[in-house]
Amino acid sequence: MAIAHRRIGSGPVRVIVLHDWFGTSANWGSVLDYLDPEGFSYAFLDYRGYGTRRDVPGRHTLPEIADDVLELADELGWDTFSLLGHSMGGKAAQQVLVRAPERIEKLIGLCPVPAAPYEMDDATHALFYGAAEDPDKRRTILDLVTGHRASRHWLDRMVAHSLAVSRPEAFAGYLADWQPRDLSSAVKGNTVPVLVLVGEYDLALTADVMRATWQVWYPDCALVTVPGAGHYPPHETPVAFVTEVEAFLRG
Repeated sequence: MAIAHRRIGSGPVRVIVLHDWFGTSANWGSVLDYLDPEGFSYAFLDYRGYGTRRDVPGRHTLPEIADDVLELADELGWDTFSLLGHSMGGKAAQQVLVRAPERIEKLIGLCPVPAAPYEMDDATHALFYGAAEDPDKRRTILDLVTGHRASRHWLDRMVAHSLAVSRPEAFAGYLADWQPRDLSSAVKGNTVPVLVLVGEYDLALTADVMRATWQVWYPDCALVTVPGAGHYPPHETPVAFVTEVEAFLRG
């Protein structure tokens, strides 16, 4: 059965895009209007239990996402391609790289979770692991990672979207897999060209975190801070985000 996905563009640069823990292939703000459809071919994947694949059963793990990415690439006829992963999707993209390094041309992590286990103190653990069933905890997380700067209406919309388009068991399952998973030894020294984008106001996945993880493990890793954004540059600063992404992919 073909893997449902959102396709934008038909250009020669091929990119598979992986969303964050709260999002879907549709939840990229106005970025979807600004991507260059002549220079690039973007395939946005929904994870099992999310979005257009909300009713597709699964184990809800990063290896399963990697399986689906590679199957989608085969269906598209893409022997090689680049990956763009947001937050949790950044760790999922690294799982794809571990699985099939010869197929990955470039890797972009947007406010990405590093390859090592994501450390949480007791309060953070309770907040994140309680978010599957508690909308207020989802809102608290979104407010934190955007630097307590986002409007009430935007936060409400993001929470409503995540509740509507993801199954609670999928939401919980992916967290239980990506948070403790350790891919650091598998990616260390990989020479794929990497761009890491971080939001200026992201209070969780900061530039310091990226320097201590991504830039240690990947020899060819550029780090760019996106001014005026927190954890969601596609929503907060969409044109600046697209400009950075497409300049890197063209380079």
